[in-house]
Amino acid sequence: MGIVILIVMAAGVAAMLARKLPTAFALVVLAVVIAFAAGAPLTGKESVLDTVLQEGAPALAATMIAVLLGSWLGKLLDETGIAGTLVRKIVEFGGDRPTVVALGVLAVSALVGTVTGSAPAAMLAGIIGIPAMIAVGIPKVTAAGTILMGIAVGIPFELPIWQFFSTALELPVPTVRGFMVKLFPFALIAAVAFVLVESRRRGVEHAWSLKSPTARTRSRREHLGDAPWYALLTPVVPLVLALGLEVAIIPSLLAGVLYALVTTTRPGEMNKRLLRTLYGGFEIAAPPIALFIAIGILLAAVKLPGAVEALEPLVKAVSPQNAVLFVIVFTLLVPLCLYRGPLNVFGLGAGIAGVLIAAGIYPATAVLGLATSYNQVFGVADPTSTQTVWSAQYSGVTPQQVMLRTLPYVWAVALGGFCVTAATYL
Repeated sequence: MGIVILIVMAAGVAAMLARKLPTAFALVVLAVVIAFAAGAPLTGKESVLDTVLQEGAPALAATMIAVLLGSWLGKLLDETGIAGTLVRKIVEFGGDRPTVVALGVLAVSALVGTVTGSAPAAMLAGIIGIPAMIAVGIPKVTAAGTILMGIAVGIPFELPIWQFFSTALELPVPTVRGFMVKLFPFALIAAVAFVLVESRRRGVEHAWSLKSPTARTRSRREHLGDAPWYALLTPVVPLVLALGLEVAIIPSLLAGVLYALVTTTRPGEMNKRLLRTLYGGFEIAAPPIALFIAIGILLAAVKLPGAVEALEPLVKAVSPQNAVLFVIVFTLLVPLCLYRGPLNVFGLGAGIAGVLIAAGIYPATAVLGLATSYNQVFGVADPTSTQTVWSAQYSGVTPQQVMLRTLPYVWAVALGGFCVTAATYL
């Protein structure tokens, strides 16, 4: 039966790669088929309808709320001009020094990445940052990669990601936070190295195929003006509360929303702006929320007793227990998290993580190390991820070009994460 479930999983990956089904729909179908293959009844205890679908769908509800709040805050950063002001100030400071401008945009991207992820984060930092970098001579691929590497620096401190791994792996938030702090230096060093090496290796290129800032951007700036200096601290507020003061994730994000609103909006306009940006946040958050519903359903399916019993001997046979082999094997498997592959934690990788924990093959903390390390690769180099596609297309290059340029750096980040995991949790 374990072989059948693995074949079903492989078919699910093929359907996602071939784009026959959207990822969220494919995961739900996969979960239902796995549940039936594991011998689950249609209704009742440990069943398809009552356990997999009914209990699985809201399993990541806390993560969905965190994603919505992060999207809401990201929408506020955009509408109030906070994100644009941060980028403009950095560009003005850097002047005609390409490396300084790129490092400044990298820093802003990291700040934005702590608030919200995916394409919204890339847009907030990149709409102004990418034209500015290319205008001073940064190669187009490097400009796109700088935005993505910056977001990856912020990922270890992205509060919705903390909530996701805490809920999905059934770990306390402080445990997730502790590993993320250990992962951060690897992401930071890799990002700075990317900017320094790639901007100099390719030389200065004074070629710009896009309009540098568009008329819409200029008119928006004239309308909004620069955000007050104290409002620019908005991305730091949730981070200080959650990391420094250990406030819970959802209140920390809400505090960021309120801070952005109070520091940029007149009292008479607050109500309209709150509602407008909240509705905009729902629109941004809808795709990841749908994905998290599907992931919860898949996790419920792979944790069924029949599925665990069938998969345990197969997964255990190919899972290295030696710390050195652990690092070597999972480092070599890094490409499997690309193109929505089987180790992508926002796809089938979540199910595999659930099996590893439910079957007792690795402790949950070790699976956390694996999943978060692979996520650093996916978030930058996967040509199918929305932030990679947007950044590449806006820069005038292909996602595959960005993947080839950034992959060595994020592969090194994953290696660092695996080494920490093996040394700490095995």
